[in-house]
Amino acid sequence: MIDSGTMSTARQLEPADSPNQLTIEQLAAQSGMSVRNIRAHQARGLLEAPVVRLRIGYYGPQHLAQLRLIRELQEQGFNLSGIKRLLQDTPGTAERLIAFRHAIAIESEAPQLLSAAELGRRFRVSAEEAPAVLAQAVELGVLVPAGRGRYQVPTPSLLAIAEEVTKRGVSLSSTLEVLREIERHSDSVSRSFVQVFLAEVWKPFAQAQMPPERWPEIEQAVERLRPIASAALMAIFQQRLATQIDAALLEITRRLADRTR
Repeated sequence: MIDSGTMSTARQLEPADSPNQLTIEQLAAQSGMSVRNIRAHQARGLLEAPVVRLRIGYYGPQHLAQLRLIRELQEQGFNLSGIKRLLQDTPGTAERLIAFRHAIAIESEAPQLLSAAELGRRFRVSAEEAPAVLAQAVELGVLVPAGRGRYQVPTPSLLAIAEEVTKRGVSLSSTLEVLREIERHSDSVSRSFVQVFLAEVWKPFAQAQMPPERWPEIEQAVERLRPIASAALMAIFQQRLATQIDAALLEITRRLADRTR
């Protein structure tokens, strides 16, 4: 935990072999922050004071790590007041929360770049249909306009699934609508799992003042949440899909039987 009461003043002298060997300009170069921002973070109590030798402040790996953590928290949407509260909380809270996000993040696919003409050929969309279908795909996030008649495909595997479905005789527009429904229901299911985790795992942990010895337990719970939720969703979906297919085939059989009477 960073002690904000001591960070605005310089530390006591340390020996020359201290790990703190960076001037503020060198720290700025390595961290990607300006000297002005570094000084502002130190004044706000977000960054430890440098070690002073011969009236020059020197910074080290710990300062660099603190600045990188501040930047990452800012990128996650935290303002400086929120970052300060996190840094002053239980030791390692901010670092562990960032580590959680990295641990559970899904490795993104390498995006593809396709022209409107290429998309039209792959999905057999006519020139008349193309504008409406492309707008629909962009609205869903399946495609992202990249200028000059080109589109970025953030998740190529999803586009490949849509292509496979269209090869089975389903129109691309209808396929995109199904993807919209899947996304809507997936949001609801995901929210339910997360809310249960927050209420029954995280809340008691937070109420207990986040004891350090329980962090591994919480980390494991977070890491297992996604595969458990995915397995449960797939099992239920397969069961319900089989029921729906069976019901549809039964209805088709009844209609055919009625026609032969």
